[in-house]
Amino acid sequence: MATRLNNPDYMKFPLQIDENGAVASNRQRHVREQIEQVLFTDTGERWYRPEFGIGVRALVFEPNSQALWEVTKKRLSASLSDALAGEVAPASLEVNVTGDGEKLYITIAYTLATLNQGEQLEFVVGGSK
Repeated sequence: MATRLNNPDYMKFPLQIDENGAVASNRQRHVREQIEQVLFTDTGERWYRPEFGIGVRALVFEPNSQALWEVTKKRLSASLSDALAGEVAPASLEVNVTGDGEKLYITIAYTLATLNQGEQLEFVVGGSK
């Protein structure tokens, strides 16, 4: 019998329901969904976790400078370390934030703890498409 220890199902975020019930995500997709939650949740938005999230959408109104990149990197690293505990090898989490013009570039690299599989995600905030 095959084991599902390293491949559990997670409820998709945002929650979706289909004819079979709640839509599931695999481990890799679940971690990406958690990262998106941290990025797009405003600080103080969660009732019992007021420190959760960095509210990246509000950053488009800040001057795009080295100071913003450093503060965002520190806040994001701390939030992700907490949110991804047990899912991502802590020493593998790398966050890089840069900008160009009106765009903010966020790169997040990590290794899934139980699978020893590296992942890298890139997000662009602001600017026109």
